This record gives sequence, structure tokens and C-alpha cells, in this order.
Amino acid sequence: MAIYHVSKNGNNINAGTAEAPFLTINHAAQIADEGDTVIVHEGVYRETVSPARGARNEFCRITYEAAEGEKAVIKGSEIVTGWGRDGALWHVSVENEFFGEWNPYAELIDGDWMQKPLDPATGKSLRHTGCVFIDGEALLEVSYKEELAEKPMSWYATVGDKTEIWANFGEKDAENSEIEISVRKTCFCPEKTGVNYITVRGFEMAQVANPWSPPTSGQMGVINVNWAKGWIIEENTVHDAKTCGICVGKYASVNDQLYNRYHRKAGYVYQMEAVFEALDAGWSRENVGSHVIRNNVIYDCGQNGIVGHMGGAFSEIYGNDIHGIGRRHEYYGYEIAGIKLHAALDTQIHHNHIHNCTMGTWLDWQAQGIHLYANLYHHNTSDLWLEVTHGPCLVDNNIFGSPQSLLNAAQGTAYAHNLFLGGIYKYKVLQRSTPYHLPHSTKIKGFSLTYGGDERFYNNIFANTMGEENERYKLGTGMYEGFPDSMEEYINTVMTKYGKGDVEYYEREEQPVFMAHNYYGDGVSAYERDVTSVKTELAVSAQIVEEEGAVYLEMTLDEAFDSIKAEKVTTERLGIPRIVEAAYENPDGTPICVNYDMLGTKRGVHPTAGPIEGICAGKVRVRLK
Repeated sequence: MAIYHVSKNGNNINAGTAEAPFLTINHAAQIADEGDTVIVHEGVYRETVSPARGARNEFCRITYEAAEGEKAVIKGSEIVTGWGRDGALWHVSVENEFFGEWNPYAELIDGDWMQKPLDPATGKSLRHTGCVFIDGEALLEVSYKEELAEKPMSWYATVGDKTEIWANFGEKDAENSEIEISVRKTCFCPEKTGVNYITVRGFEMAQVANPWSPPTSGQMGVINVNWAKGWIIEENTVHDAKTCGICVGKYASVNDQLYNRYHRKAGYVYQMEAVFEALDAGWSRENVGSHVIRNNVIYDCGQNGIVGHMGGAFSEIYGNDIHGIGRRHEYYGYEIAGIKLHAALDTQIHHNHIHNCTMGTWLDWQAQGIHLYANLYHHNTSDLWLEVTHGPCLVDNNIFGSPQSLLNAAQGTAYAHNLFLGGIYKYKVLQRSTPYHLPHSTKIKGFSLTYGGDERFYNNIFANTMGEENERYKLGTGMYEGFPDSMEEYINTVMTKYGKGDVEYYEREEQPVFMAHNYYGDGVSAYERDVTSVKTELAVSAQIVEEEGAVYLEMTLDEAFDSIKAEKVTTERLGIPRIVEAAYENPDGTPICVNYDMLGTKRGVHPTAGPIEGICAGKVRVRLK
């Protein structure tokens, strides 16, 4: 087991020792083998690190880490000098050879589910993968050069014989500033798939020109595992990706983004084909996924903080601070969120702080076995979106602190001990039949539409920071009025109305819901059969407060709150969702008991409703971070 050192004072002809270090990380990455460690010393490394090999198992992984107490930065950008005045703007000409085979200023942010801005004449995107930075601050790309004069901190480029870039640096002094342009797609990514068991620790990585990454593409992040198994990505700072920060997603393939290219059939059909292609290529628990992404700070990325399709299955994502994702509104598409995962089977997402993003977390397609718990969401446009999945999914002990708490286009989910401070948008998806799996496996068991219902709401607190309800978002659980509250009632209704007819009769009736021991403040509505819960008009006055680096929850609870005699939430109590018929359990198949609150306090015999054990009626102020 060798230890290699990399330093800005090194040379790649050296031996890679502490006394004679290499100059580039990627040189070490071509040498490092099982059990080796690459230690990177202070400095800015402008390169893409492409490890040549991984390890065969967890016990001999290859580790890349910043030297203790030193700041090692990997950037996807280069410093560009020679800027001159062009009227009120600044301008530079860059030789196209500077970019190699791939020019980010000719490459569009475009693809499946990318929405705008589009050129009305061509229908193509008006955004490119490149970006301009002055003293580390990203400028916004404008659609037309004429816009630059009116928009400080913006840029525009054309590509012909040379790449011409114009910029409005606002009040910045361009002559005495460091100006960088992003030139590389990624900072850390193996060129081939199957490079397993790598640890990436302690780096700052930034300023990449990565492409739009929907689930039908070869997804690309600042850090990209490229369809592998068993990576640990920890204690890094990842920021200013044009699209995605950390990627555990789909590999590039021959059917890459065919919907956007041909429009011959719906995008979700191509996505379904990608699932079967991946299964043929060996997508399984044994070969792909099982990553750990922990204690990273991820911010100011245009599309996602963490992204993945299938490749993030069986993973654990925790302790991350994710903010500023999609908030610059430079472009828009249907794949933007702090965490956006498709087919994240059995993935555990917990104790993350996700705030000031467009969408907090979006779990789409085949979220079977997801356990989302003890996460803090606030100041997002929306906190959580569950889409076209059939369960079993468990969402517990989270604070959803934004005015839009939940987009629920799923079924078979259990919500326990959460605090919902905003509205819920519940809707069915009756035009896309999506897969469900054998428990703890990638093997497909069947397909179903998403009919809504078949959900459990136990021991939650509902309040109102949204204001008035609207056409989509409703407060509380009143939208379930008329739904049966047992599977027996549902089946008896179907049999009574339709007899033993064709299966579509089962889908004409609302599926059952199960609710108990919830608290409804601010007069929000409650499911009429939720008789063990408390409903009050008292103003909760809930808010998430940030003070001197700490985050607090403040709210007021009615005295009736103390009368709730909640019961433990367990595998046995949750039962099985109707379609999948698989238990709510841990990824190893053991039973679940929601026995701790979001701060790690053990629950009592009659646990407290909401995510914080032991709170009582009256004014509440709890430090969360």
C-alpha cells in the first residue's frame, strides 16, 4: 500500500514521495492501485482527475485526499488574460485550440426535459455549458449580446474562427481581478465505468462546464463516479457547476437523449428503455451503487447538488449542506433540485440541510425502499417531490419548512413524525406506467400507473406558512376526504360495485389512507376519519430562524397538543403497500422502528408528534443546527 504525494512544487518525473512529489493529481491517478493513498497538498490544480483503476472490494479502496490542514482546490477553469475594452463592455478572443476537442462556448445546455430559454427561430437552447468568473464570482449568460449593457455581471460568447467572449463586470475592476472561464466538463471522473471503491475526501472542486444531465443522458458532475460501486465522497466543498455537483448516475450510452434528438415517442418511453438497457449491462446491487456521500458542502450549481439515475441505488447520503441550487434562474428544466435521484432503490437520505434551492429533493421513478429522514428543509421554492413511485417509501422526522412542503405524485409512502409548514400538492399520474421491483433488488416485478392514496400519515404536525390555498397546493390532509381508511373497505367497495370484473375496476375507486395522532394547527384541514388527532385554530406562527451560524425552529402549540397519545411507527404497523406488496423495512430486510427523533433523542413509549421528541404545548424554540 503506497502513499503518493502531489504538490504545486512537484514534478511528474519525481517518485511521488513527500520529499519528491508529483505535480498533477491525474499523474498519480494513473499509478495508484488497490490500497494506495494519494495526498494532495495546498494549491489550485486546473485539471481533470481520471483514475485509471479502482479496487476489488471495500477493504482495499483507493483514497484521494487533501493533505490535513491544507486547501487543495481542483478547478475546471483556466485563467484568461488579455481582456480589453469594447465600448462599455470587456472583450477577449480565445483560440479554439485552447479548449481541445470540446468547446463549452459552442456546447448548448440542452436535452430531454430542458425547457428554456429557447431561441424562437430554431427551438434550440440559448445557454451554453461554459461560464465566466471574476474573482470567483460567476457571471450570468445572456441570450443576446445587446442585453449585456443593461445587465451587470453577465457574459455572452460566439464561436467562429475564434471564441469571442464579451462581459459586463459591473463595478468590478477587470484590470486588477482574476478572470477565469470554465473549460472542462468535470474535475474528478474515471474515463471508463466500473472503477470501484474510491474515496474522495477534503477537496474544494469548482467551475466546471458540465452538460444538462437528465436521466436519459450520460450524467456528469463535478465529481462523477461514472457507473461504479462503493465510492465514498466526503468532506468536500463542491460549487459553481454549470449543471451538477456530485453525480452517481447513468453512464453514457448509444440511446443518449433520443427524445430531444428525434421526438418520435415520449421521453418517459426512452427513459424506460434506459432502465432495461442498464439491466442488460449488469445494473444490480452487486455491481453498481452503494455509495456514501457525506458531510459535503454543495452550493451554487445550476441543476443539481447531487444527481443520479439508477447508479445511486443502495446508497447513503447524509450530513450534507446543500444550498443555492438552481436559484440563479439562468435556465430552466424539469430536472432541477438539491438532490435529484431516479431509481434510488433502498437509498437512505438523512441529516442533510437543504435550503435556498429551487426544489429541495426530488425522488423520481422507482424510489422503492427510500428512507428519507431527519433532514432540514427551509427557504426552498418547494421542499420534496415524490414522483411516479409505488412504495414502500418511508419519510420520517423531517422538517419541511418552506411554503410548499410536498409535491405528492406517488403512492405507498409512509409519512411519520414530520413537520409540514407548507402546502401539499397531491396528484395522480395515469399516463405513465412505471416499474416496481422485488424487495432490495433491481429485478423488475411489474409495472403500474400511479393512482394516489395507499399512504400513511402518523404523528405529524401540520401548520401553514403558505397563506391561502390555491388550485394545486392544499394544507393538511383534507384532500383525502372520501378515501377509505382500510384495505378491507377498499376491496369490499370494488367487489360490491363491480364484482369480479376486469382489473381496471380496481382503479376506479380511491385507494385507502391510514392516519392517526397528527396535530393540525393554524386551522388547516384534516382527513375526516383522522379521529385520534388534534385540530386547532391556534396560530402556530412557525418559522425557521438563522442566527449567527445556527438554525432554530420557533412555533407555538395549542395545549391540546399534549393530549396526543401517539404510537410507535414500526414495520408491523405500516403493513404493505397495495401494488408492490413489500414491507417497509431496512435495506438488509430487518424491521424498522422509528425510535429516534431528528436530533437523535430516543422516542418515548407514546412518542411526541412531530420531529422533535419531548416538546410540549406553548412556545417552542429548538436549535436544529
